[in-house]
Amino acid sequence: MKKVILFFSLALNLLSACKRDDVVDEDNTYTLSPPSYFPSVLYPLENNPISKEGFELGKKLFNDPRLSIDNSVACSNCHVKAVAFTDPQHNPSVGVFEQSGTRNAPMIANMAFQSEFLLDGGVSHLDFIPVFAIENKKEMGETISNVVVKLNRTADYPALFKAAFAEIDTITSPYMLKAISQYMLLLISDNAKYDQMLRGEIAFSEEELQGQTIFNEKCATCHAGALFTNHQFINNGLDTTFADIGRALITETNDDLGKFKVPSLRNSMLTAPYMHDGRFKTIREVLDHYRFHVKNSPTLANELHKSGQLGISLTDEEVDNIILFLETLTDYEFIANPKF
Repeated sequence: MKKVILFFSLALNLLSACKRDDVVDEDNTYTLSPPSYFPSVLYPLENNPISKEGFELGKKLFNDPRLSIDNSVACSNCHVKAVAFTDPQHNPSVGVFEQSGTRNAPMIANMAFQSEFLLDGGVSHLDFIPVFAIENKKEMGETISNVVVKLNRTADYPALFKAAFAEIDTITSPYMLKAISQYMLLLISDNAKYDQMLRGEIAFSEEELQGQTIFNEKCATCHAGALFTNHQFINNGLDTTFADIGRALITETNDDLGKFKVPSLRNSMLTAPYMHDGRFKTIREVLDHYRFHVKNSPTLANELHKSGQLGISLTDEEVDNIILFLETLTDYEFIANPKF
């Protein structure tokens, strides 16, 4: 995998000199325009400016099962739009030849503001996410090179790639990855009730306000900011020994045993099951874990063993109000957007 990523990194660097300067989006439909309270865009848009043609091509690729070895599994199989691009049907997700994966499929939204991807942070560039999925034997089981061969043999893709990237004469893997990134970059979730409240369009109920206050006091250290994540990797006390060692698989240090990326809580009421292994079916189970079931281990997050006490102290009423607040993070426009 390291050799594959190095190859694409070099290829993408070479292609950055070929960026398009003629992309004009007159109605801003295909412009990345996050709200002012969102964090900075971290994706290098100068190397891959978004266009309607590139976005639509990326969308087609995202939904095309021909990216898998047996032409049966598309990216959208495990990242379903109706539930914020997660997998509501399988835990863990099922790939080619009915093989089960090892982890819960994470939400795809607001990717432009992240610099590390997957639950262990094993991918550090948005363009490389499809490489991981396509070449994972339990997911799509293909090779990038063979996918490119298949696409070049189709009747429709060569013209679509030419329309999106005028400088190319044949489909190549870096441009395929750029197209998929253009699609993922515009999957912005920023119109939940919470956002409407921030813009002064609506007001929260008293219970929602109480939930927000409790959340800010007891949850917002990790689930911080407009995206409700600090983008860090933590051990949140699920286990004392780790069948899946998490971040340590990437860093190869015991200091990261059992640590996984803190997920965004946007659309969290849609994205069950929860945790890296999908062990919890409801948000209430998640909160009960933090109340009653946090397990100690050397890498446990400091926030979960303060003053000698494990977990987070929450009353039943506080749990109810936090859940009401989390419901305000559901972006129904995002999951219904026909463009996506």
